[in-house]
Parts: sequence; C-alpha cells; structure tokens
Amino acid sequence: MKRAVVCGAGGFIAGHLVKRLKGEGYWVRGVDCKHPEFSESEADEFLLLDLREPRDCETALSLNGGPPAEVYQLAADMGGMGYIHTAECEIMHNSALINIHMTQAAVRAAVSRYFFASSVCVYRDMKPGEPELTEEDAYPALPDNEYGWEKLYAERTTMAFGRRHGIAVRIGRFQNCYGPGGAWTGGREKAPAALCRKVAEAYDGGAIEVWGDGSAVRSYTYVDDIVDGIRLLMQSDLEGPCNIGSPEYVTVDELAATVARAAGKHVRLVHVEGPVGVRSRNFSIRRMASIGWHAQWNLERGIAKTYAWVEAQVNKRRGEQTP
Repeated sequence: MKRAVVCGAGGFIAGHLVKRLKGEGYWVRGVDCKHPEFSESEADEFLLLDLREPRDCETALSLNGGPPAEVYQLAADMGGMGYIHTAECEIMHNSALINIHMTQAAVRAAVSRYFFASSVCVYRDMKPGEPELTEEDAYPALPDNEYGWEKLYAERTTMAFGRRHGIAVRIGRFQNCYGPGGAWTGGREKAPAALCRKVAEAYDGGAIEVWGDGSAVRSYTYVDDIVDGIRLLMQSDLEGPCNIGSPEYVTVDELAATVARAAGKHVRLVHVEGPVGVRSRNFSIRRMASIGWHAQWNLERGIAKTYAWVEAQVNKRRGEQTP
C-alpha cells in the first residue's frame, strides 16, 4: 500500500485530495493546524501541526518504515481577494515559513516525489482579450499581489531543493477553484462561494453586491478537475510549473448570473467598491493537456452543485439562529 502525506488537509482542495487518494487505495496522513470545518477527514491519520515550525514539518513527514511515497504540499495562509488584500503581511510570513521548512523536511525525510500547490496569481495583470500566457510567461515577474510573489518564491525554493537533492518535484498553478466543502463566509471565501451565499440569502427579485464593475475576467475550475490534475501531474514526468484550470472564461457579472440561474432567482447586481485583483486571466493549459488532462466540469454544472451545498449551509445557519 502506497503511503502519502497531504499538508493542508484541513482545507478545501487538500480535503478533496485526501478523499481521492483513499479511493485509490493509499494510506493517507493528513496534516494541518485545524481539522476540516465541514466534514470529518477521511485520512487514516490526522495530525494537528503548525507547519511554520521546522520540527512540526519533520513530524509531518516522519513515518514508521520509511518515507512516504508521495508528499502533497497544499498548506498555505490564503483566502479570497478580500483576505489577500488585507492580510498580505501574514500571507508572506506564514506561507514562506511553511514552504521553506517543508522543503527542508522533505530532504531530511528522503522524500522522492513532492507536489507543490502554486497559483496563477504568479502572473501579471492582463487585458481582456490578450493572448494566453504560458508557464514561462510568469517571467519577467510582476504578480498583482503579495500572495503571488510568495508563491513564485516558493516555486523556486521547491525546484532548487529538488534539483540539489534528487526529489521529483511537481508544481501545479491552480486557477480559481470552487465546489462544495469550501469556505463560504467569514472573509476567506472566494468569488463563486461568496456569490452563492449572497444569492442564497437574497429573496427572489432582490439585489446582491458585487465588488468592482463586474467586468473582470476569470476562469473558475471545479475542485474535482483540480484534484484530477494534481494526480495526473504527480504521476507524470512533467517538470516545472503547469497551469491547471478550465478554458471557460467569464466576467464576474456572468458568474453572478450563473449563480442566479442555479438558484432559480432573479437578482439585481449592485456594483460597489472592493478589491477586484487583475482585470483578466488567460492561460495556456497545453502542458496539462499533453498528459491527458482536460476539465470535465463546465461552470453551469459546477455552480449548480456548489450552490446547492452553500444554500444548505445558509439554511442550516438560519435554523441555528432561530430561537
């Protein structure tokens, strides 16, 4: 039985990854500073550790009988655009420590295969309609926010340790990921979950607030597709960063309209000031396509499933607040 360690397993994508690995017959250790918020972890073993600390990183990768066959490093201090713009110091400090110490611990544990979860936030701002960027176009570097700068540095750290110590490093640059089981309130939620919550809370014919003018262009990738990409990339021979994301691009207003259709509601959009991020995203996924990866979920289908889950959370909270 192969053994894997998933760091950040109390979070959204990593929690889904744990479930996938278990379904494939792995023994899995999940590691995080918190337990999953919305469900029990399916990991065989779950350790509460602070991966900013070198000793906790070493504990995370210490298994009886030798090193884990695979390590998935998804632990990070992150959230939606609101959090990224208000907690840039915490993000730079906490995530940098996690990634520096985790790569060193992987060397000491003699790990042979190591996955690092990066982000398309490493790229510069783009204009709508601009030709797609390849992975190499992250340089000259000009990320829009400090979260992207830290990810870019962490990529280089991971690759440098991999080169020197013979670790097979695989890096996925994720586009915006959504789906059931993610943060949907509290400030760390991303746009799809935030809009699902707002529409679920609104009455039919009501209004919801949208940050910015609604014209920013994004691709939103369903969590199952992200996990598929992680698994294919980890098993492949592809070295260097790879973009993992849906080729379906929409504006924020179009995303809101998709959520409203899933809810069966008519809602009016009220545009307000707020952090928006870059104007547009458009990235090549040819590297991932070369190993057989293609997004299987379109936005309409993925949002329908996500909205149903968020609506259930909203209704549950309402029930708990009712005296």
